[in-house]
Amino acid sequence: MSQATDAGDLLASLASGGDLGSFPGDLVHLTARQVPHAEACGLTLTRATSGVTVASTGPLADRADQRQYRLDVGPSLESMRTGTVVRVEDMATEGRWDPYPAQAVELGVRSSLSLPLDVEGRSAGALNLYATEPGVFTAQDESVAAGWAEQATGALTVALRIADSDDRADRLTGGLDTRATIGQAVGLLMAQERCTAAAAFDLLRIASQRRNVELRDIAAGIVGAFEEGLADRPGRW
Repeated sequence: MSQATDAGDLLASLASGGDLGSFPGDLVHLTARQVPHAEACGLTLTRATSGVTVASTGPLADRADQRQYRLDVGPSLESMRTGTVVRVEDMATEGRWDPYPAQAVELGVRSSLSLPLDVEGRSAGALNLYATEPGVFTAQDESVAAGWAEQATGALTVALRIADSDDRADRLTGGLDTRATIGQAVGLLMAQERCTAAAAFDLLRIASQRRNVELRDIAAGIVGAFEEGLADRPGRW
């Protein structure tokens, strides 16, 4: 399956995920599938001075991430803290972040590639790829992974903006939950306009400001129009 097809799958996930809750899991599996030499993938988000894995493809990535948090050193934390891509050719000969490399080898990790996630000018985490063989990650791997890191950054940006919008709406309406509708509208606009998640959210915000209509109502109109279109198609129940 091509990266373009997988990106389409990701858009479908955003459109149907509501609060984007399924996005991290979809992202790490699609990344591991598309990056040629990746055997496992984990998504680290910043938490205080360390990190937390919000999604992984399985035990290899999860244990490799968790060991770094426990030691407070490692390539994913380095990437997250410095905003740089960090590649490890061979954990068996790696001299940085002692004692993590030796422990990574014990877990079965021999090489890794971590890419930073920067959301609205601040560090948000890292996308981490792992392999059981040394020296496998190439420039092509990094290029493909960078595309998925960009998808993650866009989705996280939207998630933060939705949370902020939802919080304001809660204060104004006494608890009305708008997150699902906004998330669906973002996904639909991404597919329609072929744009990033952040750009799609900005389209909603601009429409809200120009029309002087609440953001949740703009989103509801987009979702409603889409559902009406589906109902009008011939052959549907």
